[in-house]
Amino acid sequence: MPSIAPITTPVNAAAARPTIAPLRPAHLPAVEALLDRAFGPGRHGRTAYLVRGAAPAIEGLGFVALDGDDRPVGSIQCWPVALSGDDGTAHPLVMIGPVAVDPDRQQGGIGRQLTEAALAAANRLGLDGAMMLIGDPEYYARFFGFSAARTAGWRLPGPVERHRLLARGECVPDAAGMLGPGEAMPG
Repeated sequence: MPSIAPITTPVNAAAARPTIAPLRPAHLPAVEALLDRAFGPGRHGRTAYLVRGAAPAIEGLGFVALDGDDRPVGSIQCWPVALSGDDGTAHPLVMIGPVAVDPDRQQGGIGRQLTEAALAAANRLGLDGAMMLIGDPEYYARFFGFSAARTAGWRLPGPVERHRLLARGECVPDAAGMLGPGEAMPG
């Protein structure tokens, strides 16, 4: 009996490995549509959106993953937030996220590439001393060194699973206070 060779479909390299590029204003409509697909149209009511408020994203810390047709299939942005300490001290932080990946492209490492790009840019700009996010503790601890070790006293303007409130950096405050929008940061 003759052997039958398996049928293989060529993998489009651009689809397998998107290009990570700085987020540009021209990308924003596609990114908004991507965020709706990834998180649903009710995403603006989520606690993370309440924390960051209406402040503009930090310039230089936004990235997109572009497919072979230069269509965004992933995005990340970072926002200025602050912990208003119960003692009256304001602690500026950089909030990472959301990290959004087109539902058809998830589990391929795009979110990790975007997060790595944002963290590297924050390091270059000197904005990596106090960073926070709301996310999966196992993933963000394993790959990026985030933990909930100093966030126990933080309050948020909406519900949050405490173990998902994560931070990293030598300037992360271990203090009680309210997390909310911060002052614009240079990008």
